[in-house]
Amino acid sequence: MEINTAPRMADPTQFVPEVADISAALFRATGNRSVPRTTMSLVHLRAGQIVGNTYLTILNTSFLRKAGETEDRITAVSSWQDAPYFTPAERAALALVEATLQPAPHGRERVTDELYAEVAKHYDEKALATLIIAIGQIGFFIALAVIGKPTPVTSLAEEQWA
Repeated sequence: MEINTAPRMADPTQFVPEVADISAALFRATGNRSVPRTTMSLVHLRAGQIVGNTYLTILNTSFLRKAGETEDRITAVSSWQDAPYFTPAERAALALVEATLQPAPHGRERVTDELYAEVAKHYDEKALATLIIAIGQIGFFIALAVIGKPTPVTSLAEEQWA
């Protein structure tokens, strides 16, 4: 079976130019440096892995490489729970994105009070709000990535859409 690698749709900003404004606002909101950029990329990479999206995994893997992250850390994101490469703050952020994007066990909350408390131990109020917005940001891009199927790129400057 041959896989079509062409995007399914043209750049959505051609039809809904406000998407560019939303995207820029989200990048400004999450770029306030209250959460390390590396942590943001780890969270976004894990989100891409959870939803099984090549575009998001390639892009965020590239961001991590450009930031000087080791191949061990990048590779271990998919199995972060038992990998020795992550700080307690990074682990809390990865647990938060997993809880947000994966179904909860029957009868349980996705984000428990215990998980929230663990994340709050590592991030002040501004950083916690920023991290939550970053998870929402990747949620916004997940829909575009899995439905629109942009061409996988290693930089946002590359051509992603037909």
